[in-house]
Amino acid sequence: ASLVIATMLASLAWLRGGATSGSDAGGAGGMGSPSPTSLDPADWATLRASAHAVLDASLDKLEAASEGRVWTPVPDDLKEALRAPVPPEDGLAHGELCERLLALLPYGPGNTHPRFFGWVHGSGSPGGVLPELVGAAMNANCGGRDHVGIYVERQVLTWCKEMMGFPASAGGLLVSGTSMATVLALKAARDARLGFDASREGGLAGGPTRLVGYAAQGTHSCIKRALDVLGVGADALRIVPVTDAFTMDVPALHAMVAEDRRRGLTPWLLVATAGSVNVGAIDDLDALADVAEAQGLWMHVDGAFGAAAVLSDEVRPRLRGMGRASSLAFDFHKWLHVNYDCGCVLVRDGDTHLRAFSDRASSLAGGGGGRHSADYLAGNARGLAANAPWPVDLGIELSRGFRALKVWSHLLEHGTRALGAAITANLRHAEHLAALVDKAPTLTRLAPLSLQIVVFRYEPAGLLGGGGGGGGGGG
Repeated sequence: ASLVIATMLASLAWLRGGATSGSDAGGAGGMGSPSPTSLDPADWATLRASAHAVLDASLDKLEAASEGRVWTPVPDDLKEALRAPVPPEDGLAHGELCERLLALLPYGPGNTHPRFFGWVHGSGSPGGVLPELVGAAMNANCGGRDHVGIYVERQVLTWCKEMMGFPASAGGLLVSGTSMATVLALKAARDARLGFDASREGGLAGGPTRLVGYAAQGTHSCIKRALDVLGVGADALRIVPVTDAFTMDVPALHAMVAEDRRRGLTPWLLVATAGSVNVGAIDDLDALADVAEAQGLWMHVDGAFGAAAVLSDEVRPRLRGMGRASSLAFDFHKWLHVNYDCGCVLVRDGDTHLRAFSDRASSLAGGGGGRHSADYLAGNARGLAANAPWPVDLGIELSRGFRALKVWSHLLEHGTRALGAAITANLRHAEHLAALVDKAPTLTRLAPLSLQIVVFRYEPAGLLGGGGGGGGGGG
């Protein structure tokens, strides 16, 4: 393995501008005149000037984010240009490349504009530009090994555990978003219920157990998708009725679990929601945690955007039971306004999390000797291959960007108090909008106001067979 790695590094050094003569290539360093195969710029000053121009234009856009229209459709000529074939063999000069990059700036989804009210899209923040620059310069693969990216991610995860009420011993990983975090959490849940060896080696075909889970009506589609991906099947998810507040009906849940046990099925999973994306509902997390404990269920909390409200003094009491969950998935790129993309999974039992994913469990202490000790990913007690466990031992990706850097930078820049205050301010905005809707004769609210989502319908006179207001048909 050492010879292969040394050869790869030598190839990269040559590509970066190694010596062109045979004698130089064989000598120490081998860094003579630039190689014609180098991908480094021929003129670093030109690259630096281009970088400054792109940075200035990007900051100009962010500074003027409140101006103009919220969303601008992509013009036909740009669409046509983006159907062009593979770039020319000789590539573009930096000036033309910058023009191409800056031409894209006006045509995003609009979520950086303060009047963007569609879906649950975070706005990001201007300061997010800085860690992206540093991350690009480092080009760190954060799947593992002993470098600063791993330590930054561990610190972010420690902060997450503290904020969300999880123990320090919990497992955790930063991922693309709640959808991926849910897959990882439910895989750990599946393996823990079926037995790690049986589940990981034999899969669901290894036994007759028919797993079923429970979630409230209106639960995010990523739950069913995760069950599909994991081979459990989307039909294994039982949809529990909701109360008038759109929260899970706990007595109905009890009845459904009892009926499934009577039918010989295996109740296994309880999905609670901390802020549904349809109406912002928060399930009674403490009550559901009690059910999970009594019934032996894995309680997973979908906190995609709502979990962040734990930083708001006003919402925190309603999230008290979140820290009792077996696992939690949430996003930084929604209500915490970190630039896309970054989500997080926390698993209360860190050993369960590790056993669900690591192929290197027998050599995690470093020093080799395990069943994969001769493998490319074998760990060592010291050096770059040390620092176990690696993120790859806690998820499915070995090639991972430095996502943690922008979260780390964002939390350091703003602090939790300011982020919590921004969330609380959004609650006031929603209350103001709800009051305006309630006063409007042609608007009807369709759900109680729970967080920052206001659900209403336009009902002009005569549209629903009556004079506006008062419910009626579907929304």
